[in-house]
Amino acid sequence: MPPSTPLSEAELQALVVRAKEGDTEAFAGIYDHFFVQIYRYAAFRLPKEVAEDTTADVFVKAWEKLHTYKVQSSVPFGAWLFRIARYTVIDVYRSRRGFDEVPDNLPDTDTFNRAEARMERNDTLRIVRQALDQLPARYREVLLLTYVSELPYSEVARVLGTSEGSVRVLKLRALRKLESFLPPEMGLTL
Repeated sequence: MPPSTPLSEAELQALVVRAKEGDTEAFAGIYDHFFVQIYRYAAFRLPKEVAEDTTADVFVKAWEKLHTYKVQSSVPFGAWLFRIARYTVIDVYRSRRGFDEVPDNLPDTDTFNRAEARMERNDTLRIVRQALDQLPARYREVLLLTYVSELPYSEVARVLGTSEGSVRVLKLRALRKLESFLPPEMGLTL
C-alpha cells in the first residue's frame, strides 16, 4: 500500500521547510505521508502494541530533531526519517530484550474473517518471519525496507549508507538466502 497522502519531492520539501519553522500542520502532512510506511516497518519487526508506540516515538523524535535536517542536503527527507525509524527499532530491541512475541494463533474476534483464510495467512506470516529471523541482519533490513516499507532503491541506499547497486545485489542475495529457509512449496520466483 502506498503512502496515504502522495506527495512529490518538491511538495514534501516545502512541508519540511514549513515544519522546521514550527508549522504543526505541515508536520501533520509529513506524518500522513509516511505513517503507513513507518508503521509497517516497525510492525514487521516488533509486536503490534510495541510497533504502535515505536511509530509514535519515531515521529516525536523526527519533530524534536527536525532542525538538524538540511533540506538542501543529498539525503531525501524519507531516508532521514527511516534512519530515525531504524535506530528507534534497534533501541526498542535493546531496551526490551526478552519480550514475548505476540502468538500468531490468537483467536480472531472478527466474525467477518473466514477462519481458514486467517489461519493460512498466519501460518504463512509465521513461516516467513521465522525465515527472516534466520537471515543476517543486513539481508533482513534490505528486505524489510524494500518490501514491507516499499522504499525505492535510492532511499534504501541512503538509509543503509550504501549505493543503489549494492542495494540491488544485497536484495538479490537476501532473497536467495531467504528462499533457502522457506519450505519448497513456498519458494520464491527469482
